[in-house]
Amino acid sequence: MAAYDVVVIGAGPGGYVAAIRAAQLGLTTACVERAELGGICLNWGCIPTKALLHSAHLRQEIAHAAVHGFAIGDVQVAWDKLIKRSRGVAARLSRGVGSLFKKYGVTSISGVASIERPGVVAVAGGETPDVSAPRAVTTLEARHIIVATGARPRPFPDLPFDEATVWSSRGAMISEAAPERLLILGAGAIGCEFAYFYNAFGTRVTLVEMADRLLPVEDDDCSKALLKSFDKQGIDARVATTARAVRVADGKVTAELVPVGGGDPVTVEADKVLVAIGIRGNVEGLGLEAAGVELDPRRGQIRVDPHGRTTCPGIWAIGDVAAPPALAHKASAEGVHVAELIAAEAGKPGVHHLAPVDLGNIPSCTYCEPQVASVGLTERALKDAQIPYKVGRFPYVGNGKALALEDKEGFAKVLLHAETGALLGAHLFGSAATELISESVLARHAELTEREIIGAVHPHPTLSESFHEAVAQAFGESPNL
Repeated sequence: MAAYDVVVIGAGPGGYVAAIRAAQLGLTTACVERAELGGICLNWGCIPTKALLHSAHLRQEIAHAAVHGFAIGDVQVAWDKLIKRSRGVAARLSRGVGSLFKKYGVTSISGVASIERPGVVAVAGGETPDVSAPRAVTTLEARHIIVATGARPRPFPDLPFDEATVWSSRGAMISEAAPERLLILGAGAIGCEFAYFYNAFGTRVTLVEMADRLLPVEDDDCSKALLKSFDKQGIDARVATTARAVRVADGKVTAELVPVGGGDPVTVEADKVLVAIGIRGNVEGLGLEAAGVELDPRRGQIRVDPHGRTTCPGIWAIGDVAAPPALAHKASAEGVHVAELIAAEAGKPGVHHLAPVDLGNIPSCTYCEPQVASVGLTERALKDAQIPYKVGRFPYVGNGKALALEDKEGFAKVLLHAETGALLGAHLFGSAATELISESVLARHAELTEREIIGAVHPHPTLSESFHEAVAQAFGESPNL
């Protein structure tokens, strides 16, 4: 039986980061992964989708090149090369995780892991000619087990994924061609990103959301602005609408769309349907309940305390399989935190992150164009909590860099405590919003007030000035608005 200080189950952005940080701190570490190193994020989520979205943005830039003085004829799209590039980016990063494991001495094990009992992990792996034959089992002894198995897309009722006509995000990113018509169920980040992507390549997209706005977790102003932008782009986005009687027959999709408040249903037809209505944690087959690990049956997730501890001592859980939000950067931060807690218990030096990850300061990013990014509380949440606040706004149309880039559609919105000046929330809509949000994350983490933010000189001309001006505007100090 091989013995380790830490065995990590899952090599996604939470698991591989936890394994590497544990090894950096001098803990003997193994990481078990049943598929590709890097997990869903690097291989089938965050990274390859951003490659596709960049291609879509470039396609739109070319379509509007005349405004910059370029005369371009018909542009031909080699769809197979577009998809191949996305897959290549993912493969390169996955190989990079393997290199990092070698660099830091993490034992990488390919196979399917389960917890035999607390402190013991069984790994079924190896190749056999007969797929039905039992696989060889390796047993690992571990002082600590970190479960980082991630999550999977939740299917629409009575509509299983086949990745041919009924897509999850995986099927949507490897389609052999852009469909003529696409129905998307769910307008969270995944739904909105693929709506933008396929619309950019000529697909007629119908986007359906049960909530009263796109991106329901975002601030109302950003959601309204995105709905307006999608309408201008030709995306048929329907909010406060439910889909029922979704059927697949002869390779085609039909669905009835019904207004939430009542009204006559509308039947729509499509060639493909992308289901993006949420996720469920990968908790099956891990032996969790037998080990005394309590689950949340509603979400299919593991119950954890703020430090990632489960109800079984020595077993931890991080990332999408644990508490929301289901974001890669949140999983990575938790991986570092848990690794350092384990190292601290072992008396290892170099530990820094013993405070729990601040789930209230996790940025959210949606990479369609215009982009949406946020951190902290929304205006709706502040009103519900009766917290006194000031609102600051600055439009991209008043920003010199945005005008130079021809990216006038956008704004920065900030929410600051009316009495202390603390930054309670930041909500960005427009070009590069997902890059610009980091300043707000850092400001909140450092507990800066409007005085420090306004006093920090921002470079000109940059899009970052919009955030600076928005904070100043909240207190009547913006010289450009």
